[in-house]
Amino acid sequence: MSIKLSVVSQDPLRIDADVAVIGVPEGATTKEGILAKLEEALGPVVSRLVKREDFTGKKDQTLDLQTNGALPVHRVLLMGLGKATISDVEVRLLAAKGARTALGGKAESLTIALPEGVAHAARAAAEGVVLGAYRFTSFLTGDRIPKTNLARVTLTTTGRVSKADRDGAALGQKIGASVCIARDLINTPPNELYPEKLAKAAEDVAKANGLECKIFDKAQLTKRGMKLILAVGQGSARDPRLVHLTYKPAKPAKKKLVFVGKGLTFDSGGLCIKPAQGMEEMKGDMGGAANVVALMAAVAATKPNVEVHGIIGCAENMPDGNAYRPGDVFGSLDGKTVEIINTDAEGRLVLADCLAYARALEPDLILDNATLTGACVVALGPTVSGFFANREELAEQFRTSAKAAGESTWQLPLVEELREGLKSDWADIKHTADRWGGSITAALFLREFVGDRPWIHVDIAGPSLANKPYGIYPKGGTGHGVLTFLRLIEELS
Repeated sequence: MSIKLSVVSQDPLRIDADVAVIGVPEGATTKEGILAKLEEALGPVVSRLVKREDFTGKKDQTLDLQTNGALPVHRVLLMGLGKATISDVEVRLLAAKGARTALGGKAESLTIALPEGVAHAARAAAEGVVLGAYRFTSFLTGDRIPKTNLARVTLTTTGRVSKADRDGAALGQKIGASVCIARDLINTPPNELYPEKLAKAAEDVAKANGLECKIFDKAQLTKRGMKLILAVGQGSARDPRLVHLTYKPAKPAKKKLVFVGKGLTFDSGGLCIKPAQGMEEMKGDMGGAANVVALMAAVAATKPNVEVHGIIGCAENMPDGNAYRPGDVFGSLDGKTVEIINTDAEGRLVLADCLAYARALEPDLILDNATLTGACVVALGPTVSGFFANREELAEQFRTSAKAAGESTWQLPLVEELREGLKSDWADIKHTADRWGGSITAALFLREFVGDRPWIHVDIAGPSLANKPYGIYPKGGTGHGVLTFLRLIEELS
């Protein structure tokens, strides 16, 4: 998807485009502002529509107007902004919804009016345009291939267009495209994206963005003692991989940050096989790894003054005669021995070796993200990620970053009493505990492998995949979390 995007100082109604998207604050009437302009140009039909639809600019309200040749723009989409102070989060959302609606109406050109007084509005709008216009069409043929694409987008402002506006829009496009990397990876079917291919996709992103890339194959994982990743992958005909991506700034880095992602390219549940219903969604069990690959592309675009590492553990969990079993005991890169209880709790095993590898880099922060537990979805619903932190100041930083990025997260507690359930009679630790508090005990298990390093664990099991479009997200893979992680990096740098 290639969109030609520009920023101009011009009335959005006077641009020749298929659709103009304009935000309207709550309380608007046809006596002032954009509604008055439209009334003057299109006549009393505007007042009648405003009254019939009870359009007052409330949040999530929309009003669609055809101009019928009375204005250079063919169609005007008014979107309610509500009463709240407008931030770049609302601008991104406005642009994403506008782009999605325009594309649904087969528009090829779009104009978006940037709300006044919003810092970084051009960047946020450009991000929103790319995210809203996203479609996954790699496996469509013939008549299924879309006939129209959004080719031209103009962002309009009432003031002077600065270099910062143009640079911000260009950066926003790159960041939006980076998030779409995660979406593409999640949506790719598992016969096309297996551990080796996921590692190759990460390598391709590294080459395209000037990042360092190391890939460890089965022999190297064996030599390093990453027995937990190997255990998960031993039932598959596809060998596991570990990928290590590195970004280093031009100047000496202030901090070293490590982001870890779970990359289960397909999770059948292993010998503890999942029910057939919904198993097709398990192609998305590498959402955490996809986020890390996307994040590293965004980091290369923003060039923060911190050193950033991206680590993904890639494996496929299958139930053949060589698959790992409940009751097995494996060592780990950390040195701890782990008793296997449920082979469908494989993600935390892959992450454990990745976290131990990350800890050895001696970073200032380790953040892992994974489609880890159904328990988190039960607790928080399908649109919110749960997160845990071993330092309260880290939790506050993450919470602030998520709010600034406009992504829904909620902190869950590391309840120490539940650690008792991970005690094993036959090994140093069990990898699952009782049913209750499943997302918490998963986090407690992961904590065993980070040592004393500052650490955040993000369970993206709900919002990594969407069953319908909402907000800035499409149906399918969402890339939820990437904008939060990028914001956290920018704050820490």
